[in-house]
Amino acid sequence: MSGIAGWIGFGSGPGHTRSVLDAMAATTSRDAPAEVYAWRGARVALAAAPGGIAEERAEDGQGVAVVFDGVLHDTAPLRAALSAHGHRARHGTDAEAALHAYLAWGADCAEHLDGAFAFAVFDSRRGRLLLVRDRLGVRPLHYARLNDTVYFASEPKALLAGSLLEPVLDADGLRELFTQAKTPGASVFRGIAEVRPGHLLDAGEGGVAERPYWTLEARPHTDDPETTVATVHSLLADSVGRAVEGDAVPCSLLSGGLDSGAITALAALALKDRGRLRTATATFIGYAENFRPDNVRTTPDAPYAAEVARHIGSDHTDVVLGTADLLEPRLRRAVLRAQDRPTPFAEMDVAGLLIFRAAREHSPVALSGEGADEIFGGFTGMYEPDAAGPEQFPWVAYERSHEASRHGLGLGLFDRGLLGKLDLAAYGADRYRQAVAEVPRLDGESDRDRRLREVCHLHLVHWLPRLLDRDDRLSRAAGLQVRMPFCDHRLVEYLFNVPWELKTRGGREKSLLRSAVGDLLPRSVVERRKSPFPVNQDPAYTHVLRRELMRVLDDPDSPVAPLLDPVAARAAGAEARGGAHWLTRTNIEMVLQLHLWLTEYGVRLAL
Repeated sequence: MSGIAGWIGFGSGPGHTRSVLDAMAATTSRDAPAEVYAWRGARVALAAAPGGIAEERAEDGQGVAVVFDGVLHDTAPLRAALSAHGHRARHGTDAEAALHAYLAWGADCAEHLDGAFAFAVFDSRRGRLLLVRDRLGVRPLHYARLNDTVYFASEPKALLAGSLLEPVLDADGLRELFTQAKTPGASVFRGIAEVRPGHLLDAGEGGVAERPYWTLEARPHTDDPETTVATVHSLLADSVGRAVEGDAVPCSLLSGGLDSGAITALAALALKDRGRLRTATATFIGYAENFRPDNVRTTPDAPYAAEVARHIGSDHTDVVLGTADLLEPRLRRAVLRAQDRPTPFAEMDVAGLLIFRAAREHSPVALSGEGADEIFGGFTGMYEPDAAGPEQFPWVAYERSHEASRHGLGLGLFDRGLLGKLDLAAYGADRYRQAVAEVPRLDGESDRDRRLREVCHLHLVHWLPRLLDRDDRLSRAAGLQVRMPFCDHRLVEYLFNVPWELKTRGGREKSLLRSAVGDLLPRSVVERRKSPFPVNQDPAYTHVLRRELMRVLDDPDSPVAPLLDPVAARAAGAEARGGAHWLTRTNIEMVLQLHLWLTEYGVRLAL
């Protein structure tokens, strides 16, 4: 899987050599193709893999070039509209479609595109660089402004290549790293920003401006319950149908839950004339046999996934992981490099990478049920919004309600003085107020309906992008393209305005989705409670984590040591036997991943 990179300079221009572009481009592709340039001149450079490049130049050398990362869906109507504007495709690539969309509609081109994408347009006639990101933010796109030059890349690692930027973590970066607020447009590295989902950035001689081309809007919902159920089924089936387009029969990532089951069943129907759907489920050695419920997982996935696979007749595989797999140093480095930042979920990240690799053995494309909870209301903080508390993101309130994460998820071993200086509660509250101010309103809504709309918007804009970014980065590292039918913007727009009582008829969360797909799945799966991605329950895993923590603490040169509470950290590392609740493990995981990140990336702390 390949990304994009490049720059545009004004005034004296950047004056970089080809080696800098080579260094940036090498980070965007697994295969590092030898020729990746769409345009390279005195002030501008664009890089992508060959399939992500399109350009048109006039005899005088002026023209337009596009570097494209991602996929467009249902391109037949787009190509028909472009043909009506006199544009004829020669190669049929998505990059070419984006190029002609720009030639036809200018900066409004993104409104005519459907898919998961990030692309850059250089228009030499206007001296303009346009950066565009898809509506939900599935594909990443970052940029940095240095003097009179704007640099861009799919991922921060490309902007750190060739010594363009020094990797610096300042107080705000650490706040972003330590909170789960996910400020749209923010990065953990000083000087690097994201193009926000559904936005475009226009860089020219007059400066840099970013604006939305798509936002969620509040509209009255006039459909009755039966029509609502039928519309949801139709929109979801259409989205799945577009996601399985192409020559490859995709592999469906099946958890045994309602969300992935719905996607899998609809995909099997859409593919019935093309081949047998492949399905894959992640589990751990002895997990189903020795399963122990926790505060969010009440049942193991594999038995339910197997039942769905039998029901629809898929070719099914259980990807069985062991403790050694999750602790493999190269894999832990790989997930860190893929995401460009540490997280407290290293074990789930490694498991995710391995399930993506397993799926890639069968197909270059996979289907995921990501996004269903955000649009149908599957999280506790959505159907019990009053539990969120004042001025807190619902998921933050949930995390802090547990003793192991009361200081913040993964922060139990960090210095209290540092956490006090960062004042994460105030930072989160400020971000929360900004987020609520962006929520669209509907005249005449009750206070409760307004609050439920707020909670839904918060999850879509501030929680879901974290999950999409993670899935895209890890699947990209595995050479897999993951498609997420629940993230189709038409479905998201429709469900954003469906009243809560229709989403939860009968007092059951996600009952609207259950009604829309209930006849496609086994009853046990339709009625199953939500269960997040499984975590390893082998006590040996925690034992090794504690041992690794002690090694970090005993290293006099460890860059993470100044950030820790040494007493708490050594107490956590000294417990040599027994397991630990998965939330407790996140405290150790965050320290280990932060140590690795500061070391591998050479990050300088500026606190």
